[in-house]
Amino acid sequence: MLSIVLPVFNEEDNLEPLLAEIRQAAPGFGRPWEVVMVDDASTDGSLAVIQRLASAQPEVRYLAFAENRGQSAAFCAGFDAARGAIIVTLDADGQNDPADIPKLLQLFDAGADMAIGWRLKRRDSFMKRIASRIGNGVRNRLTRETVRDTGCSLKIMRAEMARRLPRFKGMHRFLPTLMKMQGARVEEAPVNHRPRLKGVSKYGTWDRAVAGLYDLFGVRWLQKRSFLYSIREKSD
Repeated sequence: MLSIVLPVFNEEDNLEPLLAEIRQAAPGFGRPWEVVMVDDASTDGSLAVIQRLASAQPEVRYLAFAENRGQSAAFCAGFDAARGAIIVTLDADGQNDPADIPKLLQLFDAGADMAIGWRLKRRDSFMKRIASRIGNGVRNRLTRETVRDTGCSLKIMRAEMARRLPRFKGMHRFLPTLMKMQGARVEEAPVNHRPRLKGVSKYGTWDRAVAGLYDLFGVRWLQKRSFLYSIREKSD
């Protein structure tokens, strides 16, 4: 099964159209699927929309946080709740295109442990595009990575590996690096990116940049101190 995890914070107008697009793309998944919506204590009508969708469509399940905990916490709660062996992550704002999921699944089915999208044509403001380019460059330099666009939320990964990721605020910005620390093979593919049609971005560009730099030093420490091991044999 494929579990599509959607963190939601004040996206009441985007949820129903996005779910319709997921359903339209579903024949290309080649396997059963579900959507796990995680409401991060929205203050608009998002939770009511989610409840209505879940009651009408058996593929939809949801969790609702008691208080706002941020995107990383919402992703992790979705990872824990997912029933599928494969997890897909998407933003709930509609800027990621569900039609790209089958393309990334091809990389996954060819042996990748994680397949991530990189947005060829960003449909964001000039300031967001510049901040993202700088952020990717600094992140790659310090973590010795080559990931083109770690900020793209459209990703596919093995559920068992996703649940073993170290958990901290902002960890969603470093998912490819954290997966590689487990020995994951990570592949990339160009994907569509669309302008936000409804609602507004919930995060400030420079606020994210400052927090991301702080987290970056922590991830670099994890890279230096992490280890893997394999078991040759064990008793019953």
